[in-house]
Amino acid sequence: MFEQLKQQLLAHPKAWLLTGVAGFIGSNLLEALLRLDQQVIGIDNLSTGNTRNLDQVRDRVTLAQWARFRFTEADICDRAACRRAVVGVDAVLHQAALGSVPRSIEHPLVSHDSNVNGFLNLLDAAREAGVKRFVYASSSSVYGDDPGLPKVEQKVGKLLSPYAATKAINEVYAAVYAQCYGMEPIGLRYFNVFGPRQDPEGPYAAVIPKWVDAMLRGDPVYINGDGETSRDFCYVANVVQANLLAAATTNAAAWNEAYNIAVAGRTTLNELYEVIRQGLLPRRPELASAKPLYRDFRAGDVRHSQADITKARKLLGYEPTHTIEQGLAESLEWYVANGTTDL
Repeated sequence: MFEQLKQQLLAHPKAWLLTGVAGFIGSNLLEALLRLDQQVIGIDNLSTGNTRNLDQVRDRVTLAQWARFRFTEADICDRAACRRAVVGVDAVLHQAALGSVPRSIEHPLVSHDSNVNGFLNLLDAAREAGVKRFVYASSSSVYGDDPGLPKVEQKVGKLLSPYAATKAINEVYAAVYAQCYGMEPIGLRYFNVFGPRQDPEGPYAAVIPKWVDAMLRGDPVYINGDGETSRDFCYVANVVQANLLAAATTNAAAWNEAYNIAVAGRTTLNELYEVIRQGLLPRRPELASAKPLYRDFRAGDVRHSQADITKARKLLGYEPTHTIEQGLAESLEWYVANGTTDL
C-alpha cells in the first residue's frame, strides 16, 4: 500500500505544512516528501531542531526538489505565524514539540506551552484555513502505568509525567475539533523512535544516539535501573511511512483516531546495549570487554512498553519495513559518518 501511495503522490503532488522540520523526525519526513516531488512549507523555532539537518536533506535531494521547500523560522506558540503557515496547504504534519519525560518533570510549564498551547494554535489555524487533515505526533507515554502488554489504543492508565499529560491533551483537543468542526485529525503514538539525525548531545538525548556516541568516544554507558526495562524501538522510516499513510488515507473510518506506531517488539536495555556494542565492535575493538554502568531508575519512566499495531495495519495499511536490527544497522552507519569523533 505504501508503494502505491508514493506513486499517487508523484502523480498528484500536494502542499504540506511540516512543523518541527529541522528536528530528527521532521527532517526525515522532509526528505521523504521532497523525494516525492511534494511542495513543503516547514517551520521550526530551532530550540531543539538544527539547520544542519536541513543542510543534510538539501544534499540528499535534487536542486529541483529542494526548490519546492520553503523554510520559516517560527514558533508554534506564535498564533500569527501558525495562521500564515497553513495558508494554501492540503495537509499538516505536526511534529514540533518539546520531548523528554525528564525535561517535562523539570520544566512542566515550558512543556505545556509548546506541546499544548502550540498544538492548539496550529490546530485552530488549520480549522480557520479549512485544512481538514491534521496528522500529529502523540506518544506511547499516554499509556501511563497501565501494565497490560502489548499496548492497545483503547486502554490507558494513570499518566506519569507532564509530557504524557500534554500528549493526552492533544488527543482530547483533536477529537473535539473533529466533533465540532468536521476536521480529520489522526494521532500517531510513537514508540521510542530512533534513526539518523537524532541528536546524541544534551541532558535529554534519547538512549540510542546517546549510547552510540558514548561508545564511539570511549565514554561510559549508563543504564537506568537493572537493564531489564523494555521498549518497542521503532526506526524512523516506519514513522515516515505512518505519517504519509495517515495524511493520504481516504478511509473515513481512519479519521479522528490515534494509532500505535512501532514494530510490535520488545527489547530490554541490556539487549539494546549488546546489539549496539556488537554493531560498533568492528570499528571499536576495545568494546570487546566493555560493560555498562548501572544507576537508579529514572522518575516517570514506565517499566515495559510494547505496541499492538493491529489498528494501524487495518485502518491505515501500515506495515513496518525495518526491525530494530535493520534500523540500527543504518543508524550506526550514519553516526559513524556524522559523529564528532575521529574514526
